Amino acid sequence: MTTAHADGLKQPPPAPPGTPHGPRAAAVSGARHGRHDRGGRRSAQLAAWGFLTPVAAYLGAFYAYPLYRNVDLSVRHYTVRSFVQGGAPFSGWDNFQQVLHDPTFGTALRNTMVFTLVSIVFQYLIGLALAVFFNRSFRLAPTLRALFLIPWLLPLIVSASTWSWMLNSESGVVNYALRFIGMGKVDWLTSPSWALTSVIIANVWIGIPFNLVILHSGLQNIPAELYEAAALDGAGGWQQFRRITFPLLRPVSAITVLLGLIYTLKVFDLIWIMTKGGPGDSSSTLATWSYRLGFGSLLPEFGPGAAVGNILILIALAFGLLYIRAQRRQVA
Repeated sequence: MTTAHADGLKQPPPAPPGTPHGPRAAAVSGARHGRHDRGGRRSAQLAAWGFLTPVAAYLGAFYAYPLYRNVDLSVRHYTVRSFVQGGAPFSGWDNFQQVLHDPTFGTALRNTMVFTLVSIVFQYLIGLALAVFFNRSFRLAPTLRALFLIPWLLPLIVSASTWSWMLNSESGVVNYALRFIGMGKVDWLTSPSWALTSVIIANVWIGIPFNLVILHSGLQNIPAELYEAAALDGAGGWQQFRRITFPLLRPVSAITVLLGLIYTLKVFDLIWIMTKGGPGDSSSTLATWSYRLGFGSLLPEFGPGAAVGNILILIALAFGLLYIRAQRRQVA
């Protein structure tokens, strides 16, 4: 009896004839595993491309191609005929020079900056105040928070039409309330002094729910233990907000302001429905001016309109790059 049998150990069954042994067996096994790994990687790559293809097709059809067409429109001299049939001559930077030297450009740029910055400041401040208020637990908090979402959920055409009716000089409810408390009538939509203010008020009302939702979500991620520890140390409500809430909410605030900024830069339908950029150019922005150049007359100026649109895209891109740079500095 051998030692293995004596110890109660079982010998492995003999290998079939022709089976390689030693280093050759290891090489064959490694080759099989290599083919298996390559096949698995290939399947994973095909699956990844399968998921990526619809997204790439969507981005190409609805983002890349329209952007290309807009750039092409801005560097060619298009008429209605050449827009339909093609063959528009190349004009280089002529369309950009035309809009930059147009007197409307300065007014539209200034109105765009005022409209955007004032809207963003009030939307953020009011949204933050409401988010802090609803961060407290009380019975009607979910119901009231849902009611505040109504302006955000309504179609913009409904919101703009409602504000146009409310701010009507003769029959609007706002002027009725002003007369009730002894104040005079205000030409909200027909006065050059009030038209831009009117569309800013409407836009702030529409944007508050977005800021409320995002900032309230950010507040939910702040640990309650920090507030409890601050209260034990004698910190009041304002000190807790200044030392805990606002610093920890900074990343959420940054993305909220950036998204609101990009959205507000391109607001068109609200202004167009309420004032059409008027009276005169008192409430014209780059978005409304671009539309008026391209589609607002019997002889549309496609090239200058597209040039204004590209300028607006560059402004939004610049703000996006500034945000990315600020985020990198915070991480570093």
